Amino acid sequence: LKPKPVNNARTDKLSSFFWRHSFEERRCLIPLTGWAEAQGPKGHMTRTWLSLPDAPLFAAAGVWRQSDEWGACYAMVMTDSAGTDAAPVHERMPVLLAVEDQACWLGGTPDAALALCRGWNAPLVIDRTDQPW
Repeated sequence: LKPKPVNNARTDKLSSFFWRHSFEERRCLIPLTGWAEAQGPKGHMTRTWLSLPDAPLFAAAGVWRQSDEWGACYAMVMTDSAGTDAAPVHERMPVLLAVEDQACWLGGTPDAALALCRGWNAPLVIDRTDQPW
């Protein structure tokens, strides 16, 4: 039996046994053009894309580790979306990193990196589609 893969690391769990070592020692940047969330009633959810205006590429916070089962693996760090443009779409969102914060995420202290784990407080482009989730 293989362990269940985990895609996301919640900011409130980064100090837990499961995430602590990766957060303290192996932070990474995940390049994005956008990310998708499911919206709508169960059984009829559609794909909603979120991205940054005028930014064809941006970075989300990640952590990584080597796995015997899958090789090099990463998880995206997620935070509460309350008070952001993403809140009507989903309760959590990726920790998006401004260019000037990326070096701190990669090489700063765990406390400094944790301070970056907040919702994106700038406009987002929201593209609601009719694509089934």
